[in-house]
Amino acid sequence: MHKEAFINYLRYEKRLSPHTVTAYSNDLDQFFIYLKSVYSLDNIKEVNHSVIRSWIVSLMENKIIARSVNRKISALKSFYKYLLREKILDVNPMHKIQSPKNPKRLPVFVEESKMNSLIEDISFENDFEGRRNFLIIEMLYSTGMRRIELVNLKESDINYYNHTIKVLGKRNKERLIPLTPELIVLIKEYIDQRNKSIQVKNDFLFLTEKGNQIYPGAVYRVVKDALNKVTTLAKKSPHVLRHTFATHLLNNGANLNAIKELLGHANLAATQIYTHNTIGKLKSVYSKAHPKA
Repeated sequence: MHKEAFINYLRYEKRLSPHTVTAYSNDLDQFFIYLKSVYSLDNIKEVNHSVIRSWIVSLMENKIIARSVNRKISALKSFYKYLLREKILDVNPMHKIQSPKNPKRLPVFVEESKMNSLIEDISFENDFEGRRNFLIIEMLYSTGMRRIELVNLKESDINYYNHTIKVLGKRNKERLIPLTPELIVLIKEYIDQRNKSIQVKNDFLFLTEKGNQIYPGAVYRVVKDALNKVTTLAKKSPHVLRHTFATHLLNNGANLNAIKELLGHANLAATQIYTHNTIGKLKSVYSKAHPKA
């Protein structure tokens, strides 16, 4: 059903992230399976808006959350736009499809005291793996970068003179993030230990014990294991450290536009979700400072 050509279009022309391409591919596979099993359809030209709507209803009946359903709808919208562009179809059935509303979710973050405890009190081994894992935690918390951005970091991205690191974000957009002197020291110590302990096969900063580029699942496990030691949050992922970075900056007086640039958000609306997390901080300031509080 023209899927492979569409996926290549996303990968090579639109240059979407590997994560997005994989997600869209999986979504389309699920859609095609539904078409075949429920309607016995294997020709995309025979699919109308009613069929698509019935798939969406089936997803929601199976308790798929609105955010995931909307991602699948986005995949279909992109797919049908591609089919129109290639003149495979003349009519876009997605025009009659409405997305379910996403419930508002506040970002989950770790309290400052617990992050301080993780960084200052929790011990990491003084070997390659220990230094790498500690640097992963420090890098995510100190820069707010995404997991895939960390995975793709290279030694050449670090500017020791200017104390900055170059990050390749979504839509291949580059941004510079400042590094603290302490983080620069940690990076140098890690690289020194790494080069003594393993055979380095490439320019990637974070490597496995075999000298290959570290993979996203390994980063997730490092973060989860570390956060398990200091917090009872249900969610313990690298993205929680990104939320923590932004929330702590805002709580300590950082400008929202500056946080937007550091996170690599395309617009300010994406950054404004962190203002909800600071209401507790505002109440605390108010209760301490206002005469009538």
